[in-house]
Amino acid sequence: MLDTATYTPRLKALYKDSVREALKEEFGYKNDMMIPKLEKIVLNIGCGRAAVKDSKKAKSAQEDLSLIAGQKAMTTSAKNSIAGFRVREGMPMGAKVTLRGDRMYEFLDRLITIAMPRIRDFRGVKPSFDGRGNFAMGLKEHIVFPEIDFDKVDENWGMDIVIATDAKTDAEAKSLLKAFNMPFNA
Repeated sequence: MLDTATYTPRLKALYKDSVREALKEEFGYKNDMMIPKLEKIVLNIGCGRAAVKDSKKAKSAQEDLSLIAGQKAMTTSAKNSIAGFRVREGMPMGAKVTLRGDRMYEFLDRLITIAMPRIRDFRGVKPSFDGRGNFAMGLKEHIVFPEIDFDKVDENWGMDIVIATDAKTDAEAKSLLKAFNMPFNA
């Protein structure tokens, strides 16, 4: 069992020790509070048609996402009824979880060092920023995470990952993520 009072995630220690200074030097920040940092990571699994056919699919996605994140995921439900898709308002459609603090750094470490190398034909992630320093990516299969047992998986889910930073520009956010060894392909 880890002693949480003295334990610091590896990427958090890396940020404090070297990344902050490198970013300060690269962008010429005059104040330490100007240096960009990670704010949160949001994980989302949408079940789509599978949830319409079987309501237990959203529960399965929630359990898998909770295992991956290390904290309880919440079920997302449909906001509107859409007769053409047989969706009713309030019907469970997927799961999401927001990670902050130490869990956020632990997840990012596992994503970069363990999950991404397990992706088939992986050639890096496309830099997909929103103009305000936030990065979004998708995974086709959630089973690349070691917490998921292949034998117990009833369906492969796609997964959205959004990394929110307090960087003002995409260049600052990209430098921050590159410092954490995010494997960008361009």
